[in-house]
Amino acid sequence: MTEDTIKRRARGLDRAFDILDFLKEIGQPLRPNDIANGIGSPKSTVYELVASLLERRILEPVGKDGHVYLGRQLYFLGQAHLRHFDLSREADHALQEIVSQTRETAQMCLLNGRKYTVALMKEGERHFRISSDIGENAPIPWTASGRLLLAHLSDQQIIDLIDEDDYILPDGERLPLERFLAEIRQAGIDGFFSFDSVADTFTHCFAAPVKDRNGIAICTLCIVAPRADAKNNYNDYRRVLIESANSLARRINE
Repeated sequence: MTEDTIKRRARGLDRAFDILDFLKEIGQPLRPNDIANGIGSPKSTVYELVASLLERRILEPVGKDGHVYLGRQLYFLGQAHLRHFDLSREADHALQEIVSQTRETAQMCLLNGRKYTVALMKEGERHFRISSDIGENAPIPWTASGRLLLAHLSDQQIIDLIDEDDYILPDGERLPLERFLAEIRQAGIDGFFSFDSVADTFTHCFAAPVKDRNGIAICTLCIVAPRADAKNNYNDYRRVLIESANSLARRINE
């Protein structure tokens, strides 16, 4: 195989992942033409890749108007990943334990490239429940977990990683870089971070890191609670979360 062929196939693979990522973000079936416009790729390339992904059931046709969406083969691949990936299995048990002790919504969160995402969630045992869309990307500076997941990076690495627009909070205010970096350093020292959510006006977010053998946070465990309950139970929620995160780290690092 020539070097040009290898590079061409690599570019095609990149485009295929762009298609899958775009469909995940949009969250609904689209025509190949709309996908091409959305990812800024030539229509002929997208049509060719969509045909190949349909053949392998990575995509599936939807309706009679040429729409396609993520296929069931992705579900089977995800299940195979979960069977092998101890972190997800163990984290699921940890979240159940957090909910049983606090009755609040518990999450496992990760970095997804230059963004933050909720990977797993267990809803709280309240009549009024708080939930998030699993797998939906969010700007890292908007999150409590982001302060912990970046703690092992240098200031310059953090600056290079985060898009400038991601410092603009939902209320339109810009989070000062100096404040964000200071919060990251303090969170790294404390092994914990919490704040009133910037994405809504009624929840408080707690986060604790789950670290690998090198002391790097590979994910976080989180509690999302109504602000009044978070204030009244702050010390208990903090203790439960840190203990759960440390216990999970011990299990996956054995």
